[in-house]
Amino acid sequence: MVLDKVNYPEDLKKLNTEEKKVLAQEIREKIISTVSNTGGHLASNLGVVELTMAIHSVFNCPKDKIIWDVGHQTYVHKILTGRKDKLETLRQLDGIAGFPKTCESEYDSYDTGHSSTSISVALGMARARDIKGENHKIVTVIGDGALTGGMALEALNDAGSSLSNIIVILNDNEMSIAKNVGGISMVLSKLRTKGFYVKGNLKSKRIINKIPFFGKKVVKLVQRTKRGIKQLVIPKMYFEDIGFRYLGPVDGHNLEKLEDILKICKEQEGPILLHVLTKKGKGYKPAEENPDIFHSTSKFEIETGKKIGNGKKDYSKTMGDKLVTIAKDNKKVVAITAAMADGTGLAEFQKKFPDRFFDVGIAEQHAIGLAGGLAKEGLIPVVPIYSSFLQRAYDQIVHDICIQNLPVVMIADRAGIVGNDGETHQGLLDMAFGNTIPNLNIMAPKDFTELENMLEFAINLEKPVLIRYPRGSEDMKFEKQEVISLGKAEIVKNGEDICIIAIGKMVARAYNVAKELEDNGISSKVINARFLKPIDEELIKKEMKNCSIAVVLEDGTVKGGLNSEIERIIVQNKLKDIDFIAFAYQDEFVKHGKTEEIEKKYHIDTESIVNTILDSKKLKLRLSIKEIKNRGQKCLKMIESNIKEKKYQTK
Repeated sequence: MVLDKVNYPEDLKKLNTEEKKVLAQEIREKIISTVSNTGGHLASNLGVVELTMAIHSVFNCPKDKIIWDVGHQTYVHKILTGRKDKLETLRQLDGIAGFPKTCESEYDSYDTGHSSTSISVALGMARARDIKGENHKIVTVIGDGALTGGMALEALNDAGSSLSNIIVILNDNEMSIAKNVGGISMVLSKLRTKGFYVKGNLKSKRIINKIPFFGKKVVKLVQRTKRGIKQLVIPKMYFEDIGFRYLGPVDGHNLEKLEDILKICKEQEGPILLHVLTKKGKGYKPAEENPDIFHSTSKFEIETGKKIGNGKKDYSKTMGDKLVTIAKDNKKVVAITAAMADGTGLAEFQKKFPDRFFDVGIAEQHAIGLAGGLAKEGLIPVVPIYSSFLQRAYDQIVHDICIQNLPVVMIADRAGIVGNDGETHQGLLDMAFGNTIPNLNIMAPKDFTELENMLEFAINLEKPVLIRYPRGSEDMKFEKQEVISLGKAEIVKNGEDICIIAIGKMVARAYNVAKELEDNGISSKVINARFLKPIDEELIKKEMKNCSIAVVLEDGTVKGGLNSEIERIIVQNKLKDIDFIAFAYQDEFVKHGKTEEIEKKYHIDTESIVNTILDSKKLKLRLSIKEIKNRGQKCLKMIESNIKEKKYQTK
């Protein structure tokens, strides 16, 4: 195998063209084999095999810097930069990450994980290089879907007028996760016609030139009207107008053409934009036919492409189905997605209500601003966005929604630990962010039924709302379902020794912890907070007073969320006798791994929580006192019984 002798870019550069073609196929086979076992981003990586090989053949990394936008398409890059033998640990605990990590390799120039950031970073690196008087190339690879992000357009605007030597490679596969939408996508569609225009132009020129006497005169005449004809075929060149030298489009799966044009880019001065056309999922038929499904996939059968899993209904689907039901009767309800209709459960809504569905592309800030405008005019927008991506619209939530107290229902999908995608995708900060914003109501369901009830409540509330829920299925289904009232918690289980307060998916964890503690003779009360904001301070304060220990469980950061609220209640109400134990994620970025592995690592799995509670000195003291009281009561009962039986004389 050619792949056996390629470990670093230097090895790649020694290969001839035919060997590189074989290598491309072997790399595809390795990626398909690996991702079928580990899960991961398949289609995007299969689409950039030749492009990645060409970049490493022409440029000299790590001296030359490559910044990968989003970064989920770097499996090929990792194979070619010393991590080939570690690929089977991809996205696993303590294995290599699914995104670029500077701590992992010197070939990873910058940590990335979110869309539309690479051009800003590249320009910053280029300016730093120039200030320091260094001489190396800065290359960024950005997908066409990422150009819908405002940050990318801001960076293009700055870079185009900067005269800095940077190379922006536009990987145009007509997809982000879903099919690309919007004006930028239309511009690129028109630019793709340039290749056909140029080919036709050159062919016609060669034929006409061969005509005796008149040939060259005809060519000159044609050239005089060339600009006019060109404008009929090609729109005004957007990238050239803002200061870039535009090259392409070029076939992104033709290694020879890619290397040739990259060598030209390398010699040019100023900002260059190279337009490369690729096919997402290239080389694996199921991924080519369903690039959206294989954008990020769980384990699958290579032969059929069929996913391996339990196929359970998840929170996203539950939300989407309920929203469709609500929207049938409530014509004011509209839905907005940021290029993730399927992932956030809105696919059915899109089919049923196309006129009330808006896909804005990868543009979370715009999504929230758009929602504000819709809400101001009397509609009720529902905007599901992954928790880690919703961070990008923090200012819009404050400025465009909450200051005006507009009825927008924002949903933080994938809240808490997402798992294998690592730091950039964990949804641990939404409660802490949201808890600081006036007028924002924050709630989290304990199961699917409570999510449905919360969604209906939120739509009727006519205030800004954030609902958060985790990736995947419910941990347990609760029989008890109290009516949702603003800022009201519910008691899920009664007890007297410990008061466990939990929110969202952690309510099921709290219930299981309470059951295990019962086996150790400990009686635990479980409170489902339901609302982080406004929190049910009266009920929680009252119930904590009756217990010696307050335990808080949340799947967010330890600062700013439920733990902070319970601590505040304890301090403000001077509940000095309560021992407080917090279970949440510490003040650090959580790396990749399976969710259950990460929970165990941070000691918020059921076993760790139970053991920590049992080790509490205050609990041991309370149990000792309780045991003494129980023994005393038994003695008194025995004495009273004996007195009744006249076994003791009384004076």
